[in-house]
Amino acid sequence: MSGIVGDGTVADGVDDDSSATEPVIDLAGVTFGYAATPVVDDISLRIDPGEYVAVVGPNGSGKSTLMQLALGLRRPDDGTARLFGELAHRFDDGDRIGFVAQQASAAKDMPITVREVVEMGRYPHVGFGRLGRGDREIVEDALETVGMAALSDRRIANLSGGQRQRAFIARALAGEADLLVLDEPTVGVDAESVAAFYDLLESLHEEGITVVLIEHDIGAVTDHADRVVCLNRTVQFDGPTAEFVESDAMRRAFGTAAALAGDSR
Repeated sequence: MSGIVGDGTVADGVDDDSSATEPVIDLAGVTFGYAATPVVDDISLRIDPGEYVAVVGPNGSGKSTLMQLALGLRRPDDGTARLFGELAHRFDDGDRIGFVAQQASAAKDMPITVREVVEMGRYPHVGFGRLGRGDREIVEDALETVGMAALSDRRIANLSGGQRQRAFIARALAGEADLLVLDEPTVGVDAESVAAFYDLLESLHEEGITVVLIEHDIGAVTDHADRVVCLNRTVQFDGPTAEFVESDAMRRAFGTAAALAGDSR
């Protein structure tokens, strides 16, 4: 899909000289808590353009909070969070970010069509103006990319969970996002749709989009992501997926290997 990545980042991953590349996400000594005990504690994390990173950890480990801090939805108690080089809470170029949350009941009840959802991705570019020909072409391109063109006139409420997630990814693509953040996007999605979903993410990553995935399915993570960040308040592991599989990070973060069979949120 043309025009997805604004900075021309190659799709093969991070440039060998990462110091010359501005990070997409850059956390330095970040600590945040809802009460006296920190939810995330002294976390430093850098994600460069073109990476495919999975964030895993047990229930209550701070995964979603960490991404909220990274996206500027929360401000750290200590440390700094930067997004595309700017302080995350001041970052105002939201069309560069595509966020796909877990399935929500509100999404199921939206009285709009797939195409209307995807057109929302163009609103940051046109404001209150009408979509022009170029905008409509981008919307159609996004629908084709995620395999939803044939269902574009169907209401969101009448889609399966996997189809809804594809529609929301198409909205991010229509916005020409450079960063795609997905928070456990396959919860409640059938196995066949999950496999197709990860094939889609792989193809988008190959085109150059930076993918950050918060996932409860460790098998999916090890099959698809290039890098794993294992979290349990602090970073227990950060490195290549193959090294994560061979490490003791899962035992340290989850307590026992049996915990991996359940929900890791």
